[in-house]
Amino acid sequence: MGVVAEKPAIDEAAIMAVLETVPDPEIPVLTITDLGIVRGIVQDPPRVLISPTYTGCPATVAIEGLIREALDRAGFGEVAIERVLFPPWTTDWISERGRERLHAYGIAPPSPSAMAECPLCGSNDTVEVSRFGATPCKAQWRCNACLEPFERFKCH
Repeated sequence: MGVVAEKPAIDEAAIMAVLETVPDPEIPVLTITDLGIVRGIVQDPPRVLISPTYTGCPATVAIEGLIREALDRAGFGEVAIERVLFPPWTTDWISERGRERLHAYGIAPPSPSAMAECPLCGSNDTVEVSRFGATPCKAQWRCNACLEPFERFKCH
């Protein structure tokens, strides 16, 4: 009997470096790693595990397509993409860099506080105007200090 050669391990650090360049299609200042939807990389068979922000998120298919394109461009065509629904994604998984980028972009990051800090002037004198924003993961708010509208990323 011959010896079966082992497949070489995929370079997880190189794959993560690729994933760190993939933008979120709905909030382009964030990457998918900023959002915390990349759950890990598995060696056998090689695949990237991702959790959608919620099971009905319309951006999930677009995100998978962007990941596929980025992996293919980087020479990782053999790496599959697998959705993982448990544990469900939570806003706690958004990185500190992601929270900073949301704020700088004018979107209040998620917070367990009942009040949102205005990303434009920093006031906490704010009010939710609508539970629904431009995307299902955001709500529309208004600042009573500067009178500007802004979105807040919903906690979940």
